[in-house]
Amino acid sequence: MRFGHKAVPMALAAVLIDTIGFGIVAPVFPALLTSLGHADIEHATRIAGWMLVVYAAAQFVAGPVLGNLSDRFGRRPVLIASMLSFGIDYAVMAVAPSVAWLFVGRAVAGIAGAVYGPAGSVIADVTPPERRGATFALIGAAFGLGFIIGPALGGLFSLWGPRAPFHAAAALALVNAAVMLVAMPETLAVENRRPFRLRDAHVVGAFRPLFHAGHAAPLLLAMFLWQLAHMVYPATWSFWATARFGWDAKAIGWSLAFVGLVSTIVQGGLTGRAITRFGERRALLIGLVAGGGSFLAFAAVSASWQVYLLFCTSALSGFAMPAMQGLMSRMVDATRQGQLQGGLGSMGSVSAIIAPLLLTQVLAWGIDHGFPGAAFVIAGVLGLAAAGIVVARVRVAAAS
Repeated sequence: MRFGHKAVPMALAAVLIDTIGFGIVAPVFPALLTSLGHADIEHATRIAGWMLVVYAAAQFVAGPVLGNLSDRFGRRPVLIASMLSFGIDYAVMAVAPSVAWLFVGRAVAGIAGAVYGPAGSVIADVTPPERRGATFALIGAAFGLGFIIGPALGGLFSLWGPRAPFHAAAALALVNAAVMLVAMPETLAVENRRPFRLRDAHVVGAFRPLFHAGHAAPLLLAMFLWQLAHMVYPATWSFWATARFGWDAKAIGWSLAFVGLVSTIVQGGLTGRAITRFGERRALLIGLVAGGGSFLAFAAVSASWQVYLLFCTSALSGFAMPAMQGLMSRMVDATRQGQLQGGLGSMGSVSAIIAPLLLTQVLAWGIDHGFPGAAFVIAGVLGLAAAGIVVARVRVAAAS
């Protein structure tokens, strides 16, 4: 895999550590919440949904702020500060005495973990516009690799108790911050920096340049629907797998690690080639259809081997986000890449506020009524609706 600039692997490492931190604790959350909250699996599912809402709300506020700060001060200091905060927060969560402490920890992690904007801006800074869609796939590859390492480590560390994965996540983040402090170069040229303004540091302000460019609204709507759909994994997977197949933390960890493996293969080896060969719009459609169709199929699975087969088809959904980011990054100039990428992250946080509330409640209802796959039906419909919008309203000529 060729990075093209020394700063790119450093930015990807921040995304990787953020994903590992999220994934490493996922296998133990059902056990930890049922223990601390004195709850059964249905009630713990609802608690986890609200916890994800808090995390996403914090990212919603922080995403445009960090993106605009990176346009003012550069990418490097923002990424380093995020990793330091992330590490300290997970160290505190490791000793949380109650569910309330976990909620506070998730809020801080949401702020510190809003690194996708600055990381995406690093790629936009050093990559020619015509290659950005393919290069943004590296972020997806880092995300996928994090879901190999994180859940696998989470399942392993769970042998030492449900709190051990938090200690591991804290150590990884602090080590990454130290490496970035020593080795990461800055990518934003001084002449491309601009003043920080509060009027730009929110989701509407972040997208103002896109709307000025025109023709962005259908693509933004499709992205939002897809982000809602894709949240079915972090919002419900551990609880769905527990309810549907009776999997323990180790089995959940290995399943998520397999998701990460196939995602990394697709993002690192196929997405860039697909965007180059088919163009961003067609690659986007392939991703949305593969993802939406796989979600519907998950609702009907009856055996564990079917789950792993569907992981392979749903991995093609990894074409979607890099193609969308590539289209949008060419709509704004070099001084506002951080603002744009922060806004995209913030919009993802809006979906991450709405989706857990919707999907965890649907999952809990489905468990209660003997149909745990209900949440995947909702996700499938949303993903295919996003594909329909792209077919009907998104044109390459208008977006490039």
